[in-house]
Amino acid sequence: MPLHRKRIFRIPSPAPTTIYVRPGYNRVLAEEFEALKRKRVDLVKDKVEAHSQGDLRENFGFKAAKDAIRAVDRKMTALDRFVARNAFIEVDPATWLTKPTGTLQLGHVAVIEKEDAPTKRKHLFTFLVTTHGETATDPESGIECLPHNSPLAAAVLGLTIDAPAKVMLPAGQAIVTVRSIRNPTQTELDRLLTAIKPPEMEDD
Repeated sequence: MPLHRKRIFRIPSPAPTTIYVRPGYNRVLAEEFEALKRKRVDLVKDKVEAHSQGDLRENFGFKAAKDAIRAVDRKMTALDRFVARNAFIEVDPATWLTKPTGTLQLGHVAVIEKEDAPTKRKHLFTFLVTTHGETATDPESGIECLPHNSPLAAAVLGLTIDAPAKVMLPAGQAIVTVRSIRNPTQTELDRLLTAIKPPEMEDD
């Protein structure tokens, strides 16, 4: 049986990336997809209605509906790919209140020192290592959310206190050191973990 060129050179699909999310995230994804489907149905009705109004060359309603349908289609495709390329594991933040603090893990509050290798400038940050998509900051405590799958979180997870590690971040090479690790309080979680939202999907 002859080998087909397409089969020989086809790049295999990457293994799904594990993403930790809060309970309810999968439901939010499903609801977002259903909302996009309903929006598309309404836009198709608008397109049909505009089509019935005559000359398509000057029919701006038809063109607007057509463009809007394409934008929704792109969002639906992007959401499909996001779901297909990731494996979602739901994690209850209540478990973060009592986790061991020997090494930095998901759910810990940590003070992290980052030294930029070229300039030797040092910066201190206080992060809550969170599930995917969290971006809030608590102005009262100064704690920022650091999603576990961000480049910096990937570099520091598993580190122990005062053990410098040389890492490559998007901004360049740096030395990161975890200066403290603790469990969050319930009040801090209440301030930082806002309502679950679907991921932002590009429509252009």
